[in-house]
Amino acid sequence: MPMRTREEVKRVQALARSGLNKCEISRATGIPRSTLRNWLDGQLPDFSRAEPPVLDDLPARAYSYLFGLYLGDGWIAQHPRGVYRLGIALDSRYPCLIAGCVTAVRKVMPDNRVTVQRHPVHNVVRVHSYSKHWPTLLPQHGPGRKHDRAIIIEPFQARLVENHIDQLLRGLINSDGCRVINRVKGKYEYPRYQFTNHSSDIRAIFTGACEELGIHWTQMNRYNVAVSRRADVALLDTFIGAKA
Repeated sequence: MPMRTREEVKRVQALARSGLNKCEISRATGIPRSTLRNWLDGQLPDFSRAEPPVLDDLPARAYSYLFGLYLGDGWIAQHPRGVYRLGIALDSRYPCLIAGCVTAVRKVMPDNRVTVQRHPVHNVVRVHSYSKHWPTLLPQHGPGRKHDRAIIIEPFQARLVENHIDQLLRGLINSDGCRVINRVKGKYEYPRYQFTNHSSDIRAIFTGACEELGIHWTQMNRYNVAVSRRADVALLDTFIGAKA
């Protein structure tokens, strides 16, 4: 079996974007259709088997946003030959949010294809990307649900996020939060942000990020946190805002 190159993968992806089908791409490149099918489904050759990405060299802003999305509605699934699939579930009604997620994944893993899979019935899409290195980049991965295990930020993650706390918050809100209009007994209304997560560790990451930015938060109930003060909502509006 011949060794494949990044240039071949990029050419195949470019031909697919131009509208060619797998048969046409195979004839143009000489690459078997079975290989093309795997590549276009996101199962790309691992061109960096010897070493994973240098963690401190990851694009910090994109990583911080992706980290927040993963903590909210993300997961990692194991596949054959040591490959892992990152998945992030998003609401299909918000195309800008989906596009932002895809962009973040591409910046963090520029050599890996990103796919968007729409649910046939529900308003849900799943953004997927395959790599052997996702557990290294997102070491919170583990068996079971996130709220059933400890979620601890590793030192390299703290360094990446340090100057991009706003993007971490943006990712958390975009996945497990929302901006709503709260109405009080029909007399007055005001906007507020809410964040919901069953993991006490992830809620602590959210509230800790708020405190880093001087944002006041309140515990609504066991799983819900709110940001309601006008000045704090206005600050969050500068980098989050309503979903779109």
